[in-house]
Amino acid sequence: MDVVTSLPASMHLSEVADEVQRIEDMGFDGVHISETVRDPFAVCTLALEHTTTLVVRTSMVVAFARSPMVTAYAAWELARYSGGRFQLGIATQVRGNIVGRFSMPWSDPAAQLRDYVAALRAIFTTFAEGGNLDYHGSHYTFTRLQPYFNPGPTGTAPPQIWTGGVNRRMCTLAGAVADGFVAHTTSSHPAVLREYVLPALAAGAAKADRTDGGPHLVVVPRVIAGRDEAAVAAARDDLRAELAFLYSTPAYQRTLELFGLHDVAARLSEHTRRKEWSALAGVLSDDVVDRLVPQGTYAELPDVLASWYDGVCDGIALDTPPNPDDDDEFAAMIRRIKSIPSR
Repeated sequence: MDVVTSLPASMHLSEVADEVQRIEDMGFDGVHISETVRDPFAVCTLALEHTTTLVVRTSMVVAFARSPMVTAYAAWELARYSGGRFQLGIATQVRGNIVGRFSMPWSDPAAQLRDYVAALRAIFTTFAEGGNLDYHGSHYTFTRLQPYFNPGPTGTAPPQIWTGGVNRRMCTLAGAVADGFVAHTTSSHPAVLREYVLPALAAGAAKADRTDGGPHLVVVPRVIAGRDEAAVAAARDDLRAELAFLYSTPAYQRTLELFGLHDVAARLSEHTRRKEWSALAGVLSDDVVDRLVPQGTYAELPDVLASWYDGVCDGIALDTPPNPDDDDEFAAMIRRIKSIPSR
């Protein structure tokens, strides 16, 4: 089982080098770089420069804010620079952000993302092999790439393309076209994976006649962990408000509905409708939180995660310990988690 983590979205560029070295030293296999308040490719460059084994993956670049050609140039250069350790994760974001924050058009996101991935692969092929670029898709057309503008082969394979999403169409699309898929936090419970995500990935892969088993699957369950029970309890209280906010969004309430927690979903949505943000956390009792996310001390967590994810996914995302004094114990825990059988 791969074990990955994410850099905090608010981390300044001046902090990236020390943090990714710490992540690599603890034994993580990869690090996710989000796009929120900073350009993710700049962060990836620093992360790759200051590590030697860590896979660096954008999770996720906002695809529709960029031409596929712009994204391809950035991804290609990072693949060259890292010797193949860079992976490109792209996603749609939501209509409000694409239209209101990026001033870009929005039409059929699943079809557009499918075309985006196909365009990237066509561009990567032309970068690697030369010749004419002649791509005509549903949303993108590329017919011009003079040799002067072609960066040429990297000496490594083209960057893997990962996607993410929540609804069935995005999961099915990933099954058809993606090298990997990062499940949303609210879709990372094994019950939701088995009921919705895995069947959709399999359906997409079957429809595309894939013979490679389909995309790798990384889950992001927002694990609650700590050195001892007191630390676990504190981490649970810290995470409760975030989980409540996530599950207050109707599109993310599938897990609650699957567990029959319709009343919890309704109360969260009502508090959101009334903008009663401070009341959200109180809706999630310890019992509900226990059902939503795995938790335990560093000594307990490998067995807990094995009981949840043995054979269900290919990777698990964990937050780094807030106290660096815990890094050695956390590293020992990571080594045990890696022995959990993957999908």
